[in-house]
Amino acid sequence: MKVLVLTEQKLMEFLASARTAYDVRVPVSLHDGTRVIGRLGEGPLAIKGGAINQKITSIFFPHMETVLKCSNGGFESPEPAPKPMLVVGFTKQDADCLEFIDRFYNDKFRDDVYFNKRDNAVIVCVSGRCGANGKLLKVSGDNCDMELICDGQDYIVRAYTDVGKSLIEDIGSTEIVPEETLEQIEKESDQLCVEGLDLLNAASKLLLEDKVPDEFWQSISDRCIACTSCNLACPTCTCFDVFDRTNGCGIDRWRIWDSCQLDGFMREASGHNPMGQELIRTRRRIHHKLAADVTRWGHITCYQCGRCDNVCPTGIGIMSVCKEMVEKYG
Repeated sequence: MKVLVLTEQKLMEFLASARTAYDVRVPVSLHDGTRVIGRLGEGPLAIKGGAINQKITSIFFPHMETVLKCSNGGFESPEPAPKPMLVVGFTKQDADCLEFIDRFYNDKFRDDVYFNKRDNAVIVCVSGRCGANGKLLKVSGDNCDMELICDGQDYIVRAYTDVGKSLIEDIGSTEIVPEETLEQIEKESDQLCVEGLDLLNAASKLLLEDKVPDEFWQSISDRCIACTSCNLACPTCTCFDVFDRTNGCGIDRWRIWDSCQLDGFMREASGHNPMGQELIRTRRRIHHKLAADVTRWGHITCYQCGRCDNVCPTGIGIMSVCKEMVEKYG
């Protein structure tokens, strides 16, 4: 089978050439070895290593941003970026998360601030044998524009959209890779994440049937230190707060990420707080993604990216909590 295969060097050359038309964002390595999404050239290219620890959707929904400027001349919304983004480094789970928040920010009211960055952006997923310590990353499929499937060393390139196919044409040459190499990667990929999905579905069923008592949530909330790391890492957390700041000649309106784990998350102007108990806030964090969103969107909105479990210092990420829940009440 004839497919396009890129070495690390050829990939770097392709990304460098793409900067003419795109604001290229890629996984880069910082001085301490941390991998983050940055602009090409801000650090050594670090595509291999698995999912980026940061909230991957922050590229389009940043931690803090201006949403409106007000002056004597009236109101002014932020201008669209001069170039669309080309973002490399999403996993299959990340792309699923992005697909959901695209729907979220386009439901009933279209969030122009979000779509100023998201529109025309090109998403390139990374999969195959390039996770941490060579771990296999699930093949993404057509939930992205283009995919780099690592065979352990080089990258097999697939395009799923017109813009992805156009980018492949710009690369130019093709090389031959044994068909069984790609087939074996896809076969192994199909077997991933089944256990985790079954666990989420079982926990979701318990919540929808109201079979989890308050004592359980009390025991979980007793371990929560309200560091908000779970929300800050989760690609499908979309809550934000809004505040105004003077800019010398007017007022800027900003939005900043908010967390349902914080005491003031739902405090009303009257002083009443319907989520004043930590037990209720802890329950909401899990119930929201596994039950409330099932009712609203028709599916669970945890995509098993693993970030909340990785960053939680007290071991109450969503998969850990689901495991406890199912063992006790399933």
